[in-house]
Amino acid sequence: MYGLTRPLLFAFDAERAHGLGLASLEAAYRCGLSSLLATPPKPLPTKALGLTFPNPVGLAAGLDKNGAHIDALLALGFGFVEVGTVTPLPQPGNPRPRMFRLPQQQAVINRLGFNNQGVDVLVRNVERAQRKTGLLGINIGKNKDTPNEDAVADYMVCLRRVYPLADYVTVNISSPNTAGLRELQEEQALRKLVGTLRDEQEKLAVRHGKRVPLLVKIAPDLSENDIDAAARVLGDLAVDGVIATNTTISREGVEGSRHAQQAGGLSGAPLMGQATTVLRMLRTRLPDTIPLIGVGGILHGADAATKQAAGALLVQTYTGLVYRGPALIEECVDALRRRKEAPSRGTLPPE
Repeated sequence: MYGLTRPLLFAFDAERAHGLGLASLEAAYRCGLSSLLATPPKPLPTKALGLTFPNPVGLAAGLDKNGAHIDALLALGFGFVEVGTVTPLPQPGNPRPRMFRLPQQQAVINRLGFNNQGVDVLVRNVERAQRKTGLLGINIGKNKDTPNEDAVADYMVCLRRVYPLADYVTVNISSPNTAGLRELQEEQALRKLVGTLRDEQEKLAVRHGKRVPLLVKIAPDLSENDIDAAARVLGDLAVDGVIATNTTISREGVEGSRHAQQAGGLSGAPLMGQATTVLRMLRTRLPDTIPLIGVGGILHGADAATKQAAGALLVQTYTGLVYRGPALIEECVDALRRRKEAPSRGTLPPE
């Protein structure tokens, strides 16, 4: 069905299509018609982060920033959905237009800038969600006007508010669309921020009687030395997981294309190689006890399998859903199932 509706959605600008797509998913879910949009994959239970995921394929943060469509998205067959990025206060994000499709390259450039309705709205939305299937991650960030030296306060506000409702929480310090945010990945800043949040996580675990995993999402544009430093800090602080990666400021693979020079983060097929390289480097540098979630460039089931081969235990997609539709979910789960069942895990059986 998505093959029929995609031309209609692509007739609108990318951000308008984003809103229409979510509204359509929600309407289908409320009418009990989600099964017409996608065939939910057969279960592939996967243990990670001290949790059991129905399958290892999730939705990356950014599609549902306010957590308003959790049930509709889970009904497509995702094993988990990550909502946000959410900030303490509402903010409109950057001026429009701020999303651009590059169809020939199956890519998107966005500079949304953490546009969201604030953490109180997200909490209310999550509280209303039934969440009958799948797990929920909540991605937290800082407000644009909060200087980096005060950023920890914003992250603490969000962590405290979402902690009781989340299956895991992701600390987003890697979006290229909030000025200065990526500076928080520098070694000293990263140690201070994540160390403070880890201390708070342990206090919240006692207060709420449950321990919610804390993950960190990093950029694909770090140098090898920066990756070494980040891995050292995240390993020392024993974070529960790392998501690799966010969007890239590189334009490799889209040079000369319409919109290629637009500012913002590039996602989709051109990101696959770069994001997977960072993923593989992190896997060799982090303790085996810290699981990785691979995201960036998954457009086919084989891409999900490649992420797992590079060291990811779970995978996420977002731009792939834009170009391939909900059928991508089942395709990825099936590819990961074949890889798990293959005699040699390094070799995928033929499609």
